[in-house]
Amino acid sequence: MKATIVTIGDEILIGQIVDTNSGFIAKSLDKIGVQITEMLSISDDKHHILNTFASLQNKVDLVIITGGLGPTKDDITKKTFCEYFDDVLIENKEVLAHVTELIESVFKRPITQMNRDQALVPSKCEVLFNKVGTAPGMWMKKEETVYISLPGVPYEMKYLVETEIIPKVVREYKRPYILHKTILTYGQGESLVAERIEDWENKLPEFIKLAYLPAPGRVRLRLSARGIDKEILEKAIDENVKLLTKIIGDIIVGFDENETIEVVLGQQLARLGKTISTAESCTGGKIAEVLTSVAGASNYFRGSVVSYATDVKVSVLGVSQETIDRNSVVSSQVATEMALGIKKLMKTDYAIATTGNAGPTKGDADALVGTVFIALVTTDKVIVEEFNFGQPREKVIDRTVNKAFEMLQKEILKNL
Repeated sequence: MKATIVTIGDEILIGQIVDTNSGFIAKSLDKIGVQITEMLSISDDKHHILNTFASLQNKVDLVIITGGLGPTKDDITKKTFCEYFDDVLIENKEVLAHVTELIESVFKRPITQMNRDQALVPSKCEVLFNKVGTAPGMWMKKEETVYISLPGVPYEMKYLVETEIIPKVVREYKRPYILHKTILTYGQGESLVAERIEDWENKLPEFIKLAYLPAPGRVRLRLSARGIDKEILEKAIDENVKLLTKIIGDIIVGFDENETIEVVLGQQLARLGKTISTAESCTGGKIAEVLTSVAGASNYFRGSVVSYATDVKVSVLGVSQETIDRNSVVSSQVATEMALGIKKLMKTDYAIATTGNAGPTKGDADALVGTVFIALVTTDKVIVEEFNFGQPREKVIDRTVNKAFEMLQKEILKNL
C-alpha cells in the first residue's frame, strides 16, 4: 500500500514555518505497513492543488493533505476538493454543534459566520470529526485513490491521524509488514563503519534494506524489512543484528531510533549511581543542554558552569592565572584545571571540560580556529585530548559535544 503526503501552505514554501506534520504522518503510516512514496509541499493555489491531485490519481492508494482548512479566505482546500470531486459544500450539523460549543462555551464569545463556515464540508465526503479543533478532516475516494484532508495545526492533525486515520486504514486495507531496527554507533565515521560491515551487508536477505544515517561523531544503521510474514521478518532482523554486533560491538551504544547517546549515557550513569558535571567554554553550555534534554537527568547531572570569559575560568572554576599565562586559555592544562574545578565544585564522580577556538576569530587565544581541548576527569584519572574540527563554528561545537560523549562512554563501559 502506497501513500503520498502533501502539505499546503505558502508559509512552508517561503521558510516561515518548518513542516513537522509530514514526518509525524509518515512515521504513523510506516508503523502499519503503508509505504510513503513522496512528500510534497505546494502553494495555496487552486490550480496547483488540482494539478497535484490529478498527478497522483491512481498512482498511490492514499493522498494525505494537511493545511488550508482554516476559516479565512486563503484557506481553499475544501472548495478545491469540491471542484476535483464535482461536489458542493453542505453544512454538517454535528460539526456545527461542536464549533458552536467550542466558540461560545470555551472561548466565551458569539459564533461568527466565519466560524459557522467551518462546518461546511463536501456532500460526498466522510467527515473525520475533530474534537480538539474546529476544522473537520475529510475522506474522499476517486477511482483507486483516497484523498484525506487534515487541518495543518499539528495537535489537531495528530489527533485525527491517531484516532481516525490509522484505525480506519488498519480496518479497511490489507497491508504488508514493515519492520525497522535502528542500531546506534558512536565514535567512527560512515565510511569506516561501511568498510567494517561490508561483507555482512552484502549477505543481507533481499527483503532487508540497510540505510546509513550519519551525524557528527555517530552513525545510525537502520535495517528495514518488508513482507507478509511478520515472524520471518523479525527472525531475520534479529539474526542479522546479532551478527552485526559481533563485528562492530565495540562502537554500538543502542538499538532504538530514539535511544540516542545522551539517553544511553544517562541510563548507564543512573545504573552505576554516578553523577556528572560540565565546565564549558567553546561549547557554550551545549553539552549540559543535550544531557538535560533527557527526562530524569537530575538523577545524574549536577550542573554546569559556562565559563566563556577567561576571568570566569579563574574566579569560578579556580583555574590558575599562571597556567593560562604560560599555556594559553586554549590548552590541555586549562581544560584539565577546568574539569578538576567543576568536579570539586559540584562534587561529582565525572566531569567534562571544553576549551577551544570555535571561530570565526581567534578570541583570547592564539590557537588555530577549530582547535579544541576536551578534558574528562573520573574518580581516578584525568584524560585530555586535542582536536581540530575545522570550520564552520556550528560544526566545531557539535563535534566537540559528540567527542566529549564518546570519551565519557568509553570510561563508563569500563565500569559496567
